[in-house]
Amino acid sequence: MAHQAHYPEHAGRNGKAHTLRMRRMGIDTYLEPVIYMRADCHICRSEGFEALARVEVWRDHKHIVATLNVVKAPLLEEDEAGLSEAAWRALGGANGDRIKVFHPAPIQSFSHVRAKMFGHPITMAGANEIMHDIVGGHYSDIEMAAFIAACAGNRMDVEETTAFTQAMINVGKRLHWGSQPVVDKHCVGGLPGNRTTLIVVPIVAACGLTIPKTSSRAITSPAGSADTMETLAPVDLDIAQIRRVVEREHGCIAWGGAVNLSPADDILIRVERPLGLDSDGQMVASVLSKKIAAGSTAALIDIPVGTTAKVRSREAAQELSARLITVGHSLGIHLETVITDGSQPVGRGIGPALEAMDVLAVLQNASEAAESLRERALMLAGRVLEMGGKAEAGKGMERARTVLSSGMAWSKFQAICEAQGGMRVPPKAAHTHVIVARHRGKVAEIDNRRLARIAKLAGAPKAHAAGLVLHAPLDSVAEIGQPLFTIHAESPGELAYARTYAEAQEDVILLLER
Repeated sequence: MAHQAHYPEHAGRNGKAHTLRMRRMGIDTYLEPVIYMRADCHICRSEGFEALARVEVWRDHKHIVATLNVVKAPLLEEDEAGLSEAAWRALGGANGDRIKVFHPAPIQSFSHVRAKMFGHPITMAGANEIMHDIVGGHYSDIEMAAFIAACAGNRMDVEETTAFTQAMINVGKRLHWGSQPVVDKHCVGGLPGNRTTLIVVPIVAACGLTIPKTSSRAITSPAGSADTMETLAPVDLDIAQIRRVVEREHGCIAWGGAVNLSPADDILIRVERPLGLDSDGQMVASVLSKKIAAGSTAALIDIPVGTTAKVRSREAAQELSARLITVGHSLGIHLETVITDGSQPVGRGIGPALEAMDVLAVLQNASEAAESLRERALMLAGRVLEMGGKAEAGKGMERARTVLSSGMAWSKFQAICEAQGGMRVPPKAAHTHVIVARHRGKVAEIDNRRLARIAKLAGAPKAHAAGLVLHAPLDSVAEIGQPLFTIHAESPGELAYARTYAEAQEDVILLLER
């Protein structure tokens, strides 16, 4: 992310300025800006820059802080600096444009992170400073990893969680709708196929409630709501487009990363993903910052519980629920939670297009629609309708069922898709393979995590048609040779990769002989 600021003409705090010509390298470093400089470059020699050093880079009045990669092969001229795709997008310009590089100023906010490591709580002021520097690109991945680790393992109390949630809101944009209530629905994740959002939004919007749903792409799962919706309609909407869609149809299903509502969260997620670190505090700050930034005044949070879900016990779910509600109240948003069954996937499809097909079957009231997806979505939609005053207490699910069965929800979903840029047909995979039961038995357990891994090995979510279809839910009985699940892939190599792993996992779907 590039930032407009006053150019340090006389270097000052950053030392001497050096000029190079910028060159686009075409290297994808995801969201991390990287600059490439020759080892014998005069700047590297004079300033003592080494590989992985942080470098402040300016083009006119745009600047970034980038990680240095030192090039020893003759890929660049002596007076050239290569830029990764992330750095190129942030700075703009053209090949040959002049850029200036400096030593970056010390990160003063990191003192709060060091204090946290030694057990001291982070204040509101400290949280604001940290988030400002993270969004400003001043933290390296190592420094962000240190911050995440210092706060992991439930080391953040309610006050700190509130401070960081507010700080994450402060450094991003915020939507205002001018009327209330503005409702939302969110799932904390960890359950494959749980695409209830795409059913809840049109039901709620068809009843006249405002529900501007900004969803995430997959972080560690085979599909996020935005990935699934993208197989049906465009999701990369800017704030003006979201506003037009919501004003016209009362709801939208857009990718939150495109609108900069909680940019600190998107940056931190990039580092959290490979670390595999999570905590109630970080999860609450992530969820609530995005809901409040989207202008929501009330939200329902789905917390699936299961031995292979993200939340493993009812006690942990209750603790997370209490923190969500407490922090939400302190920040002015009404929160309700529902603890749901997370023992198996929801619906049949796992992967963007396969989950989209499940959603379409439910919305179209098809006879083959997955009951688990339909009933869960109706329950959640009913609760949101009650929160928004569109149904009496205990009557919301009945109202939601009427809206779905009448075709109103399907009509509204089509209208939302058209408003977002036009409805699409989900793609189908060119290659499939069926995993069958090796012995007769009743399905006693399903490993959500390993099923999700198989779907990802098949190419999901990047390959929209990839994933798997589950044929054997809990308590069903499988005969020898009966399909348990079908792997879908867009290439033979990805199919073989997923198949090899799946065939080595005998108890992904555990069959107990009767």
